[in-house]
Amino acid sequence: MKALSFVDVNQKQLVDKDKPQIQNSTDAVIRLVKTTICGTDLHILAGHVPEVPKGSTIGHEGIGVVEDVGSGVSNFKVGDKVLISCITSCGKCHYCKKGLYAHCEDGGWILGHLIDGTQAEYVRIPHADNSLHHVPKGIDDDSLVMLSDIFPTGLEIGVLSGQVEPGSIVAIIGSGPIGMAALLTAQFYSPGKLIMVDLDDNRLEMSKQFGATHTINSKDPEEAIKQIMDLTDGIGVDVAMEAVGYPQTFDICQKIVAPGGRVAVIGVHGESVELHLETLWIKNINLSTGLVSTYTTPMLLKTVEAGKLVPNELVTHHFHFTDILEAYKTFENAAENKALKLIIDFE
Repeated sequence: MKALSFVDVNQKQLVDKDKPQIQNSTDAVIRLVKTTICGTDLHILAGHVPEVPKGSTIGHEGIGVVEDVGSGVSNFKVGDKVLISCITSCGKCHYCKKGLYAHCEDGGWILGHLIDGTQAEYVRIPHADNSLHHVPKGIDDDSLVMLSDIFPTGLEIGVLSGQVEPGSIVAIIGSGPIGMAALLTAQFYSPGKLIMVDLDDNRLEMSKQFGATHTINSKDPEEAIKQIMDLTDGIGVDVAMEAVGYPQTFDICQKIVAPGGRVAVIGVHGESVELHLETLWIKNINLSTGLVSTYTTPMLLKTVEAGKLVPNELVTHHFHFTDILEAYKTFENAAENKALKLIIDFE
């Protein structure tokens, strides 16, 4: 089969690999129908996630068709169309029993990280019964791919950890796919203001279509902070979501959060940040970080099925898997190409 391999820092290659086989009784092998590229994949290629073995297949999102199942798999059979969760969970360990699937003792985020991932024609999914979802009728494939990672992440790590409430003033720093998913799911809770902050004017304009009440370009961070404080009568925001993964965007969050507010870190951070505890300790804020557990995926599937959420609105480009290197170039230069979320098709 063909697979996209992480060769070394800033090096990737479409290679031939052996098709994955069942290794454990709880495994399933999935033939990919669609996948996508995530900002986390760019962090891996940049060397920010050094745990990824060289030669690994990248990717942790997608939908496909069950090709083979181990003897211990009871919820899925050959031929089933499935949504692949970015998080693998055994369902039995200490963390899984707490609903903290991100830290499953035999799973968590392993696809495209510690084991071969989904940017390939086939992928092996450990603990298939707990790591796959049946596809409801009536949901388009592009929307389903968005539910592998970005929508559960935006909802769980941004909206729920940030405790968005009716009337809340929310600022989302970063209008990429995760930031947009947080923007869309925050509206489940009727916030008063939704402020989107980014360097890309095209993404800011797009965020208005998705429900942003205000947009601010952060080319000058201090001016962006001033504008946010002006919008909030000098008080600051109730919820500041960091959706990029850089020290500069985290710094904006800690400077705009109001007393009693929350900073929710969604971004993947590959370097240290400066935490200004000397000014934050007195403000009674809460700071949360996290890797998605995907416990909201069943609810999101129902929300999409009911037409209350339309995830495919975030898709801007389609590529065939044979052109995945070109797709990466497009995603890596998102501002220039007006790219948000890309779909990689196998059929």
